[in-house]
Formats: sequence, C-alpha cells, structure tokens
Amino acid sequence: RGFLQTHARLVRELDDELRAEHGMPLTTYDVLVQLELAPDRAMRMSELAEAVLLSRSGLTRLVDRLEREGLLERRECPDDARGSLAALTEAGAKRLAEARPTHLAGVRRLFLEPLGAPEQRRLATVWGQIAEADGG
Repeated sequence: RGFLQTHARLVRELDDELRAEHGMPLTTYDVLVQLELAPDRAMRMSELAEAVLLSRSGLTRLVDRLEREGLLERRECPDDARGSLAALTEAGAKRLAEARPTHLAGVRRLFLEPLGAPEQRRLATVWGQIAEADGG
C-alpha cells in the first residue's frame, strides 16, 4: 500500500511540475528520455510501449501527437517491414533538454532529499538488487 501511494503521489507531482513549467506531461518526458537513450535515438514501437509502461494503443496516440508536434518521427523498421520505429528529432531533444532540469529537481526534492545519505546509499543497493532479480 505504501509503495502504491508514494508512487501515485510522486508521479502526480512530477507530472504537475512538468505540465506547469513546460506544457509537457510526464508520459511525454518518459518517451523522449527512452528515445534519447536508445541506439540511434530510435526504438521499435513495441519496445517503447514496454519501456514506458503504456498500452500499445495509448502509446500510438501519444506518438501520433508527438509526431504532429515534431518531437519525434516514425521510420520504417529496417529488419521488419511490418514494424515501425519512433525516432527522436532535434526538436524533441531540445524540448527534453529544457524539461530535464525541472524533472531532476523534482525527483531530488520529492524523493531524495527526504532521505539521509545512508538511506540514499541503501536505496541504491536495493534498486540494484531488484534490477538483478528482474534480470535487468
């Protein structure tokens, strides 16, 4: 219960901050970050949907909007004629760079600052244990 409540509060507050400062929902920020980190700044739509925890239909609607805004573009998948890639544009990279300080400051303020240095180190260890157990 505590995890769910904390997660919901953090996501809501981080989303509110990004919307207020940059007109960007957290889901958009997440998509742009995933694309920035991907090789050639592009991902298959199915991989992107898994990375951002959106349904395929939800991701399709978001990608359509981001494509209209010029923040990403769709490309044909070179190894699968039926698949498509979402690729970060320069405009998308610029918007992400503008929003990043707001997001990171929010994460620090809402998530890290309430913890002391020992708790932060322990949390880093726990995240690593969870990632290993998940195969990540």
